Amino acid sequence: MNRRRLISFDWALKRLLRSKANFEVLEGLLSELLMTDVKIVEILESESNKENHRDKSNRVDMKVRNSQDELILIELQYEREYDYLQRLVYATSRAVTEHVAEGEAYSKVPKVISISILYFDLGCGEDYIYHGTTSFRGLHTNDELQLNEGQKGLFRRQSVLEIFPEFYLLRVKRFDEVARNSLDEWIYFLKTGEIREEFTARGLQKAKTLLDVLQLPEEERWAYEHYQEELHYQASMVESTWVAGRLEGRQEGRQEEAASMLLKQMHRKFGQTPDWVTGKVRSAQLELLEVWGENVLFANSVDDVFAS
Repeated sequence: MNRRRLISFDWALKRLLRSKANFEVLEGLLSELLMTDVKIVEILESESNKENHRDKSNRVDMKVRNSQDELILIELQYEREYDYLQRLVYATSRAVTEHVAEGEAYSKVPKVISISILYFDLGCGEDYIYHGTTSFRGLHTNDELQLNEGQKGLFRRQSVLEIFPEFYLLRVKRFDEVARNSLDEWIYFLKTGEIREEFTARGLQKAKTLLDVLQLPEEERWAYEHYQEELHYQASMVESTWVAGRLEGRQEGRQEEAASMLLKQMHRKFGQTPDWVTGKVRSAQLELLEVWGENVLFANSVDDVFAS
């Protein structure tokens, strides 16, 4: 049976899901993940939302305000970033400061929910969905700090963790493609690009129609095909850079090893070497170090080592 070909979710975030008429799809994903009925009020513009040179990279950012006046940051990321968690801290902090007007009380600080859809392994762990919150526990009693009734009314929150940012990490590659519940149906789509007939998760039926490649206008379909080609090119460039970096790293490693060995030989034969010798050796190319390594065997002085 031929499987229906659907637009990749990153393209949908870039081009289709920002339209109010298509909010149902994104609302479905957010509702299933957050386990509450999410209604999107607006898509908020920021530097990360505008079309710029980063549209050609394997990363998409989106900022949403829901009916509870909460900010939801959505990021889809293909390429590995070892400092990704630190960047999440930065992005979340920036979102908070962007949406607090000058002179407003701290009680107006917005709630931020950060959702990362990751197509690489971030950290070590067996699960494919991780949820991070902030809570405070007593060092002696181990009780959790709670809000008093006045704070609940002022902040419109029932607990401390509802004030602080929350983080969801969807490690798509770790999903085993067995849909055990409605959220898994969404993860299945995010990983495979397919929506099976029996899926009932909120937003997926709308997505099945909206994201059908064959239903796209010809110009939009051409743009999508071009985008996919660009992603393949970007992936190839990343892979090529990685391979070149490994080769360069091996060369640098051999150079450092040869320099250290030469300095040890010179120290044993001539005693303490001056700083200029150490600098000269450390900055030399591997081929020259090999020549000097042979010279030191027969040299009577430091100068003889560097003789042509």
